[in-house]
Amino acid sequence: MATKIRLQRHGRKGYAYYHIVVADSRAPRDGKYIERIGSYNPNTNPATVDLNFERALYWVETGAQPTDTTRNLLSDKGVYMMKHLKGGVKKGAFSEDAAQQKFNAWMAEKDKKAQAVVAKKEEAKKDDVKKRLEAEKAVHAAKAEALSKKRAEAAAALEAAAKEAAAEAAEAIAEAEAPANDAPAAEAPAAE
Repeated sequence: MATKIRLQRHGRKGYAYYHIVVADSRAPRDGKYIERIGSYNPNTNPATVDLNFERALYWVETGAQPTDTTRNLLSDKGVYMMKHLKGGVKKGAFSEDAAQQKFNAWMAEKDKKAQAVVAKKEEAKKDDVKKRLEAEKAVHAAKAEALSKKRAEAAAALEAAAKEAAAEAAEAIAEAEAPANDAPAAEAPAAE
């Protein structure tokens, strides 16, 4: 029987997650399977892969053929690296302990690279927030300057209007007093 390691779709429309299963190659995609060895959820960031490492390694060593996507997932988790190292142990190139040390060093390097990528993303996010904050501060300062100019112009216009009103009031008072002074003089000769 030809066995395949493949993804079995679950979830709802637009939100799929997958079981990683070992199945007969003739079985339908979501049909009967031999063994479930993990799960894959691409909806999280980064994608979540839970894998039974020993069982996946067993099935790869016994000849189960993975699909392209599952091959990438298994390779990412180190199944193919361990298979390669076990082949070296069988040939006598190095011991089981040396193979385990090489595998641990490979995984540590891989984790270090992943952490560097995450740190770089976080740093880029912080820089973006800082740039947006600076841009917002510049816009706010420009608006505040424009508002202060507008208020200064309004205050100057109000002051000019107040001076003009005061001048008009003084002129009106002067005009009112001048005819009032002239009127009694004109009335006095007429009254005689």
